[in-house]
Amino acid sequence: MSILNEVAVFLIAAVIAVPLFKRLGLGSILGYLAAGTLIGPSGLGFVGKPEDVLHFAEFGVVLFLFIVGLELQPARLWALRRSVFGLGLAQVALSAAVLTGAGMLLGLSMKAALIAGLGLSLSSTAIALQLLGERQQLTARHGRESFAILLFQDLAVIPLLALIPLLSERPGDTDGGGQGILLSLLKVAAVLAVVVLSGRFLVRPAFRLIASTQLQELFTAATLLVVVGVALLMNFAGISMALGTFLAGVLLADSEYRHELEADIEPFKGLLLGLFFIAVGMSMNLGLVIQRPLLIATCVVGVMALKGAVLFWLGRPMGLMLQGRRIMALALAQGGEFGFVLFGAAASAGVMDRELTEHLVVVVSLSMAATPLLLTLHDRLVERQLRRAVPAEYDHLEDAEQQPVLIAGFGRYGQIIGRVLNMLDIGFTALEVSPEQVDFLRRYGNKIHYGDASRLDLLRAAGAGKAKLLVLAIDDPDASVRTAQLVRANFPRLPVYARARNRAHAYRLMDEGVKILNRETLLSSLEMACFVLQGLGFDEGRARHIIERFRKYDQELLQKQYAVSQDEEKLIQTSQQFREELRSLFEQDNRPQTQAQLQENGEDSAPKAPPPRQP
Repeated sequence: MSILNEVAVFLIAAVIAVPLFKRLGLGSILGYLAAGTLIGPSGLGFVGKPEDVLHFAEFGVVLFLFIVGLELQPARLWALRRSVFGLGLAQVALSAAVLTGAGMLLGLSMKAALIAGLGLSLSSTAIALQLLGERQQLTARHGRESFAILLFQDLAVIPLLALIPLLSERPGDTDGGGQGILLSLLKVAAVLAVVVLSGRFLVRPAFRLIASTQLQELFTAATLLVVVGVALLMNFAGISMALGTFLAGVLLADSEYRHELEADIEPFKGLLLGLFFIAVGMSMNLGLVIQRPLLIATCVVGVMALKGAVLFWLGRPMGLMLQGRRIMALALAQGGEFGFVLFGAAASAGVMDRELTEHLVVVVSLSMAATPLLLTLHDRLVERQLRRAVPAEYDHLEDAEQQPVLIAGFGRYGQIIGRVLNMLDIGFTALEVSPEQVDFLRRYGNKIHYGDASRLDLLRAAGAGKAKLLVLAIDDPDASVRTAQLVRANFPRLPVYARARNRAHAYRLMDEGVKILNRETLLSSLEMACFVLQGLGFDEGRARHIIERFRKYDQELLQKQYAVSQDEEKLIQTSQQFREELRSLFEQDNRPQTQAQLQENGEDSAPKAPPPRQP
C-alpha cells in the first residue's frame, strides 16, 4: 500500500472512530486506540509494520511535551523539584519493587522480573497528560503531582537503559561497563548544557530576527526546527527526546514568543499525538489475547491494581484529598511507551526472551487502552454518588436579624452589590445555595447564609415579608425564575431587582412580573464600547452620548421583542428594523455635530481628515 493510501486509511479510521467514542462518552484516546486496533495487523490488516508508525508518531509526544514546557516557567519547574525527585523516585522504586516481586512469584528469573518490574513502573506520559488535560486538572494539586512523577520517569529511562548491559550474560555487553556509563553521563551533561545555553543565547535572538521578516510560515518552520534539533541532540545522547524538548519549552516559557510558538506547534501536536495512539492500537497482538485471555487479563488487572495501590498510598503523605489520590492512581496506573523501548532492549541483550517481551507489550498496550475507560467510569460513579449524597442542612434563619435588603445568590454578581451596601453600612441578608461558596466567603469574614432562595420557608425566615427589596442574583436561570415565581405569588409587594444572564432569561423574568432587571454583561460591554470609540478618535462626551443612545434604544427593543418573543420570524424582523432605525438616527445626529465642530474651528470647508465612521 502506498504512503498516500496509508494516510487516507489513518484519517478515515480516526474521523469515524473518534467522534463515535466521544459521542458514547468514552473519550478521544479510546477512539484512536480502537481505530488502530481495527486497521492494524491483528484487525483488518490495512496497515502493517506498526513499529515503524509508532517510531514516527512518537514525535507527537515530543511536541506535546514541548507545549507543556512552554506553559511551565523555570521558577514553577524549580518549585516542583521536591515532588519530582521525592514523589517520583518513591513511585518508581516502590512500584518496581512490588511488580518485581510479583514477577518472581510467577516464576520469572530475578533479572527478567527486575526489568519487567522497572518497565511496568513507568507510565504513559501522553495518555496521562492528555486525560488530565481534557478534564482541566493539570493545574490541580493531583495534576501537578502526577506531572512531577511523569517527569521523573522520563529522567529514569537513561539509567534504566544503562542497567540492561550490566544484567546481560553476553560477554560483549558488559565490557567496560563502568567506563561506558561514565562516558554516557558526561555526554548527557554536555548535551543538556548545549540545550540550556542555546535556548538562552541563540534561539531567542534567532526568533527575534525571524519575527522581523513577518513571514508566518518561516516562523513555523523555525519552531519545528528547534523541536526537531533538540530531539536529535537528545537521541544522540541517549536521552528521552520528550524530556529534551520539554526542557527547551521551559527555557522559552518566559519569552515574548511563547504564545506564537504554542499556536504554531498545536496542529502538528494534535495530529501526531492521535497517530501515536493509533500506532499503539495497531501494535496490540490480539492473537496472543485470544490464545491466553485469562493470563493476559490477570496480568493487566494485576499490574494496574498493584501500581494504582502504590500511587494511592503515596498520595496520602503528599496531602492529596481522597478524590485527587483516586484520579492520580487511575491516570498513572497503566504501562508506558518507554516500556516498549526497555523491553525491546532487554530482549536484544538476552535478559528476557522474546515470548515474555510480546506478553509484556500486550499488557502495556491493554493497560493504556483501559485507562481512559477506568477514568470515565470513575467520573460517572462520582457523579452518581454526588446525586445520591444527602445535602447538608440549610442554615436556621429564624434568629437572623431583620435587614432591609435580601440578596438571593451571592456569587460574583451578588458579591459586588453586597460590597457596595457594606460600604454604606446598609444591612442585607445573603442566601447562597452552594456550600463550597458559603465556606469560602465565610473565611473572608462575609456574613452569608447557606440556603435555597427558591424555598418559601427559607425566604420567610430570611425576612422577605418585611424586606424593602430583593436582589435576585442567582446564576442558574431556572432557579432564578422559580424564585421570581415564588416571590410574585407570596410577596407581591416586594420589589425585585433581577440579574438576567441573557435576553431569553430576561423574557422569562418579565413573564413573572419583574420590572427592574439587568443583563449581566450589557453595562460592562457598553463601557468597553465607549473606550473603543474613544480609541477611534471620538471625544469622551460624544462617545458617551452614542452609548447612552444605544442603551435606550436597546432597552426599547427588549420591550418590543418581549411582546413577540415566541415568534422567531417577528424577532428577526424587529432586530433588522432596530438596526436600520438606529443607523438612521445616528446619521441625522451626526450632521449638526459635524457642522458645529467646523464652526467652532473657524473652518468653512470640510476637514482634511473625515470624522470617524459611525457604527
